[in-house]
Amino acid sequence: MNRETQLEQARAGQVSDAMRAVAAAECRTVESIRDEVAAGALVIPANPSHAALRPIGIGRSLRTKINANLGNSELAGDAGCELAKLDAAVRFGADTVMDLSTGPDLGAVREAILAHCPVPLGTVPVYEAVCRVDAPEDLTGDLLLEVVEGQARQGVDYMTVHAGLLRAHLPAARRRLLGIVSRGGALLARWMERHRAENPFHARFDELLAICRAHDVTLSLGDGLRPGCLADASDEAQFAELAALGDLVRRCRAAGVQVMVEGPGHIPLDQVQMNMEREREVCDDAPFYVLGPVVTDCAPGYDHIASAIGAALGAWHGAAMLCYVTPKEHLGLPNAKDVREGVMAFRIAAHAADTARGIPGARARDDAISRARAAFDWEGQFRLALDPDRARAVRAEALAEQTAGPEPGGEGAFCTMCGPKFCAMRVFREAPRGPSAVGVPRHRG
Repeated sequence: MNRETQLEQARAGQVSDAMRAVAAAECRTVESIRDEVAAGALVIPANPSHAALRPIGIGRSLRTKINANLGNSELAGDAGCELAKLDAAVRFGADTVMDLSTGPDLGAVREAILAHCPVPLGTVPVYEAVCRVDAPEDLTGDLLLEVVEGQARQGVDYMTVHAGLLRAHLPAARRRLLGIVSRGGALLARWMERHRAENPFHARFDELLAICRAHDVTLSLGDGLRPGCLADASDEAQFAELAALGDLVRRCRAAGVQVMVEGPGHIPLDQVQMNMEREREVCDDAPFYVLGPVVTDCAPGYDHIASAIGAALGAWHGAAMLCYVTPKEHLGLPNAKDVREGVMAFRIAAHAADTARGIPGARARDDAISRARAAFDWEGQFRLALDPDRARAVRAEALAEQTAGPEPGGEGAFCTMCGPKFCAMRVFREAPRGPSAVGVPRHRG
């Protein structure tokens, strides 16, 4: 392929079909989208070989995006399971999905996902490379680039590569409580220690860029040294890798390759803002793609909630895309139900941040559902809910548990929490109108 990338087109002043699609979806002018792509503050992961794709934009000036991870493992999952997860992720609002498969039939699973996937698809190529060898130390730079090339030809839109994790960073990682919790980071660290050589993704980064440019694959610079617990947050290892990622961002842009940066996993609330701002400064405002952040370590089974709290704060302070966390984080491979729970938790976080940031149209949904509530318009509330099916099911369950007789004043005139006597909106609305407020003392500041 010799076509120009989205970044190269934008720099030449051209507006692509993908840029037009993003502008329409975000209620923006095509010129503003083009200019942000040209500056590297916005990426449009759109491999021309991904035929089913509906392009989206990822950047902090746009609506906050969320990613859902899919993928089988050596112990569980197949193509059918992954397609069910894909359906759940897209149906409930994921903006992108990542195939993190490490089990059998990787190519077939990815082909099936691509054929049915209307959103950008990401991968972590080192996973497939390791599946082709007996042990991680058997990896070679040639094999890694071969896998990247093959996935790019299939139509993968963006790829996570842990190219900023260097040999010099490993002693700091050894001093941590949990060391390296990134699978890709751990695999490459083991390779570097075994061979006493530099990370092959870093050593052959120019060749990697040539492949990505040829297929307009967006690079997602992985955080192989992301903290895996609060005790390791914002430490020497994390920020040493971030500095290396900043250098790689500039090399990507110079080569005409779109790039975003992946961010920390476990971060206490008081450090979230600092982490978002530091990435923006070090990486020249490249879109920040964060895992959570997870703000407490002691919520297994509820990590989708613990991380959605951090995600809302991260998006408020500039994260462009949030990688969801499911209830099974740290416990097992998520199923379709877990995918739904994770997607919904992160849609809530993203919407809350977008409303606070004044993203066009975000607040309108909240105001519309409030009007429906004021009118006891249950169908209107269901229609405007982020998860209409769940809202409708919860309401039906509440009505089924109702012990009193028919509702006075008409079906649906109150909920089963308060009933007719204690419904605040109804009590206030039906209160006798008092005398005019004229003459009522006013507070004087």
